[in-house]
This record gives sequence, C-alpha cells and structure tokens, in this order.
Amino acid sequence: MRIRRTRGMFGGLLVALLGIWGGLIPFVGPYFHYAYTPDKAWVYTTGRLYLEILPAAGALLGGLIMMAARSRHIALFGCLLAIASGAWFALGNVFAPLWTVANPAGSPAAAGTLHRIFEQIGFFTGLGLVIVLIAAAVAGRITAVPSVAVVDEEPVVDEPVVPATREPVDETETMETR
Repeated sequence: MRIRRTRGMFGGLLVALLGIWGGLIPFVGPYFHYAYTPDKAWVYTTGRLYLEILPAAGALLGGLIMMAARSRHIALFGCLLAIASGAWFALGNVFAPLWTVANPAGSPAAAGTLHRIFEQIGFFTGLGLVIVLIAAAVAGRITAVPSVAVVDEEPVVDEPVVPATREPVDETETMETR
C-alpha cells in the first residue's frame, strides 16, 4: 500500500541525525571533554563498534528508509530498524557482559557526577530512548493514516446519452399507451 512521502520525512530526518550523532560523538567528543574511555579522539575499539557504530549505522539507515519510503511496509521496516537500533543504544551496556568480561564501552571520562550523567545520557541511554520514541511515533503515524489509492488507468467518464432519433415526441401518444 502506498503512502504519502511526507508521512515519515521529519521523523526519519531526526532519527538519521541522531544516528549520525551516535556514530560520531565517540570520536569527536574528546575534543570538547565529552567522552568515554579511551578519551582520545578517533580511537577505534571493538566496544565502540558494537555499542556505538553499529547501532548508529542502523539508526541512520532506518531514518533514511523512513524518509525515502513510498510503501507502508518499507517505511515500517525502517521504523523497526530504528527502534531496534535505539534499543541497542539504551540496553547495549546491560547486555555487553554476555560477550565480554570488561565493560566494552569504557567508563565516562568526566570526574564530576553531573558530567558523567550527561555523558551516559548523551552517548547511550537518552540517545536510544529518543530514537525509539521518534521511530515509534512515525510507525504509529504510518499505520494510522489511510493509504493513497493507486490509479493505473484513466477513470471512465460517463458519456452523455444521445437519443436514437431526433424527432420530437408526441406526448399524447405516450399518454394513451398507459
């Protein structure tokens, strides 16, 4: 079923931008003292791959699919991909001990408690929850909106009825036959 392209455009753009944020902040955050360890810019670790780069790529792809989709099913696939990526951002640190002993994401590099809270929210939990919220809202909007009718052929226009003869009808003849 086709949908209007504007249905997921704004939400898809927001999810894509949040995906870009989630993928770039671990690498550029150390420039302005907003980082997890290792707190050096452009340092790659497997923890960053599993907990930041892959979910960011999923959110970016889901947002782009939501923006470009013309079919309801494709748009919902983009929403589900973004929801899964947001959930991975939010819960990845919880499930990380299943495949490794150490915390693969590192720990917040800040010394102050408030700054550490903002790093956790901006890197993982808050970012993931906002992605899930926006993608779920887009999914709800897509499923609640009626589809656009697909018209492949031209509509049939009723032709005017033309009488068989052009002679005037005598009304007395019609009254007598009743």
